[in-house]
Amino acid sequence: MKPLARISHALSWVLHPFLLPLYAVVYLLTCTAFVYYPTGMKFYFAWVIVLYAMVIPVLSLGLLRALGCVSDWRIDERRERWWPLLIGTLCYVLCAVTLARIPSAVFLRKFMLAAACCEGMCLVVSFYWKISLHLTAMGAAVALLVIMSVADPGRSLVPFAVTVFCAGALASARLYLGCHNAAQILAGFCGGFCVAALALLFL
Repeated sequence: MKPLARISHALSWVLHPFLLPLYAVVYLLTCTAFVYYPTGMKFYFAWVIVLYAMVIPVLSLGLLRALGCVSDWRIDERRERWWPLLIGTLCYVLCAVTLARIPSAVFLRKFMLAAACCEGMCLVVSFYWKISLHLTAMGAAVALLVIMSVADPGRSLVPFAVTVFCAGALASARLYLGCHNAAQILAGFCGGFCVAALALLFL
C-alpha cells in the first residue's frame, strides 16, 4: 500500500464519525466551563455520551453486519446506510433526553441534538444520494468550535484551527481514496456545519 493511501486510511479511522463525539466531549469537559464541575459529574457526562454515541451504534452496526444488512464496517454502500443512520439518530436523541435531566448540561444536550439532526439529514439524503458522513461530522465539529470561539475567543481559537486543518486533511484523504467526489465532500461538510450550527443556536 502506498504511503499516501496508508495515511488516508489512518485519517479516515482516527477522524471517524464514531470517534468525533468522544473528542468533542473530552474538549468540552477539559477546556470549557465544564472543567469546574465535580469529577463524578464529568465522568457521568462522558459515560452517557460514549454509551449512546459510540458503544450502542458500534454494537448495532456489528449486529447489522452479522445479519447481512451491511456488508462492511465502512458502510460505503448508500443503500446500506439507512439502518445505521436511523439507529444513530435515535441514539443521539436518547442521549439528549438523558442529559436533559440535568439542567446544567444544557449545552451538551444541544450538542447531542445537533448530532441527531446531522444524522437525520444524512439519513434523508441517503435515500437519494451518497453524502460524506465523515465530512458531515467534521462540519458539525467545526460549527461547535465556531460557536465556542465566539463565546470564548481566547480559549477556543487553537482547537478551532486544529479542527479546520483536520477537516481539510480528511477531505483530501476521502477524495484520494475514491470514497467520495468533491460534491459529496462539500455537501457533507456544509450540511453538517449548517445543521449543527442551527441546532446549537435554536434547539
